[in-house]
Amino acid sequence: MEKIDETDRVLLRALQIDGATSLDSLAEIASISVNTCWRRIKRMEEAGILSKRVALVDPDKVGLAQTVFVAIRTRDHSAAWLERFAGAVRAIPEVVEFYRMAGDVDYLLKIQVGSVPDYDRVYKALIARVDLADVSATFAMECLKNTTELPI
Repeated sequence: MEKIDETDRVLLRALQIDGATSLDSLAEIASISVNTCWRRIKRMEEAGILSKRVALVDPDKVGLAQTVFVAIRTRDHSAAWLERFAGAVRAIPEVVEFYRMAGDVDYLLKIQVGSVPDYDRVYKALIARVDLADVSATFAMECLKNTTELPI
């Protein structure tokens, strides 16, 4: 694990709030020079601590208001099956998160779609590509918390 100090943490917290914050503002927030700020951010990018900078889009405003969590169980736990399954999932843009789980569920997907029929289309595309033992969808009624900010 890359060593980070309190100044790095200050910069990371600020960047998580607004990735477009200027170097001048970040340097002021962290009480360091602009050059030092730039070097620290560059180091954290090179170390993979900062993996990318993105704009967050409101799903409601772009017609993707339905969040679906899909629990998947499989009978096949081979490396070849996982490779095929992971490729199929990555090819579906509506899948925004994809996890291999411990416990009763083997995999968990978070899918962002506009409607139940849109989810059905995604479901049919997925089961056409790979054999699954069980697929269980849960539709979110309301988002009570959604953040990309890690507690640094």
